[in-house]
Amino acid sequence: MTKTIILSVLAFVSLLLSYFYEVKTPEALPSENPAALSLYAINSGEDIARSLELEVPLPEVETVDSVFYEEHAKTLGLQLDYNEDKDLLETVADWLGTPYRYGKGSRKGTDCSGFVTSIYHEVYGIDLSRSSRSMFQDVTRIKKDSVRTGDLVFFRRSPKQPIFHVGIYLKDNKFIHSATSGGVKVSSLREPFYRNYYYAAGRVN
Repeated sequence: MTKTIILSVLAFVSLLLSYFYEVKTPEALPSENPAALSLYAINSGEDIARSLELEVPLPEVETVDSVFYEEHAKTLGLQLDYNEDKDLLETVADWLGTPYRYGKGSRKGTDCSGFVTSIYHEVYGIDLSRSSRSMFQDVTRIKKDSVRTGDLVFFRRSPKQPIFHVGIYLKDNKFIHSATSGGVKVSSLREPFYRNYYYAAGRVN
């Protein structure tokens, strides 16, 4: 009889304890790794909170080298948009002040076509014809109001005379060239001499 009473009491205590303690199965336990949570499986407020903890990589933003453009704008006397070809600007700036030498094409001395062919080879890896006349055959002729940085500008004294000069267009009607007076420098197409003798603009494809 005593044994029966003891077993009954133990059974009652076991039943009572089962109401106070709930054993969670492994499937019910929360994940210790928030990163394992699917970004698309949002089932509760807790899921939303965990999803906000995930580290999502931000897209890379290209930074503008404002110092470079400011320095070269001052050196070349231009107003830049900070999106021009940096290799071209840096290279032509390095040639500024190179003396004029007929038939040459180095930084010790260069004529107009030697300067243009050297820049195009150095910056773009393109070999142009050596003379300004034959160089015109290497380009696609474009309208003056469509000219852009890197295009070529050609000059001749009259319709019956051949092309005698070439330069590289920069911006705002300014171009860089090797002139008989002054060597490599930046000039404006609005200057009377160049305005009168301007012939055409061309783009190297």
